[in-house]
Amino acid sequence: MTYLTASGSELTGGSMWVCGARTPAQLRRRLFPAFRRRRPAAAAFSASAEPSRVRALVYGHHGDPAKVVELKNLELAAVGGSDVHVKMLAAPVNPSDINMIQGNYGLLPRLPAVGGNEGVGQVVAVGSSVTRVKPGDWVIPANAGLGTWRTEAVFSEEALISVPSDIPLQSAATLGVNPCTAYRMLMDFEQLRPGDSVIQNASNSGVGQAVIQIAAALGLRTINVVRDRPDIQKLTDRLKNLGAHHVVTEEELRKHEMKNFFKDVPQPQLALNCVGGRSSTELLRRLAPGGTMVTYGGMAKQPVIASVSLLIFKDLKLRGFWLSQWKKDHSPDQFKELILTLCDLIHRGQLTAPACSEVPLQDYQRALEASMQPFVSSKQILTM
Repeated sequence: MTYLTASGSELTGGSMWVCGARTPAQLRRRLFPAFRRRRPAAAAFSASAEPSRVRALVYGHHGDPAKVVELKNLELAAVGGSDVHVKMLAAPVNPSDINMIQGNYGLLPRLPAVGGNEGVGQVVAVGSSVTRVKPGDWVIPANAGLGTWRTEAVFSEEALISVPSDIPLQSAATLGVNPCTAYRMLMDFEQLRPGDSVIQNASNSGVGQAVIQIAAALGLRTINVVRDRPDIQKLTDRLKNLGAHHVVTEEELRKHEMKNFFKDVPQPQLALNCVGGRSSTELLRRLAPGGTMVTYGGMAKQPVIASVSLLIFKDLKLRGFWLSQWKKDHSPDQFKELILTLCDLIHRGQLTAPACSEVPLQDYQRALEASMQPFVSSKQILTM
């Protein structure tokens, strides 16, 4: 059976363990017994069995992304009966992508692997058994680890979710991770009502920008904490244009004067933490009694520290959120419903893509390096 190769060597990368690209039947059966079923004969396939060449960003071992990721030519498998040939259009570089390459993420592929957990592609051809997508449709990954940093690929139908092709390309490319995380955190932990407040750190991140917009659509007020920087006013204006009610720096949040601020602003019932360390402690201090802090990232690489008095006397709750776990706990149809809800917000003009910088695939080094710089306010988007 035709199989992805990198420079002539076998590529098990990401393979079927975390990637939806076609893999040898024997490996699929060993990893996923549910795949032991008879496939249609080759004559039933809707695409040529002649392999074509694609370009992909591959890493063979964990480490510094700028050093271990390489642009390689891969061989594309023929389309099987339940497979979909996809031409990738755009794929972002997310923090989770960087962490996965570094080897410190909760989900790691077998190596060598193709990088990228998110993106949007267009269906080129489908197998004879495919019913949910057709040529011309736009599709995004159903789960992390698909390996989206490549020009094209053959994926199994169940690895993909169709999205409307009339939404902006950057919105589609960044739809499946950050906005989903933002929406679920706003909906799943506290019963918030219009007029209630939410406080968050890393407010200029992809999730942070989505939180601001979705919260505004729900009638919620957001208190957005960011690190101080030379262009702080420019950032403040941009976040307020998205719908942020208040933007404060980490330093300002620690000042005594913030007590007066919360006399005029409802104390938040929900805090969203992507930083950890001292920043997360300050979020906890500002929560209303009985409130919840949800941690979904740890950019500071420091532990969350909660004082005993806050837990006892304010009855605060500490929770965590990981979208991959949410998907495991919910059906594919529920994730599809979430995607369509977010697409509706996009159609209404209430949700836009984060600030983005488009980078051609061959200039991937520039995109990787930019993604790891401090005070990054623009998401790097690889274009194919």
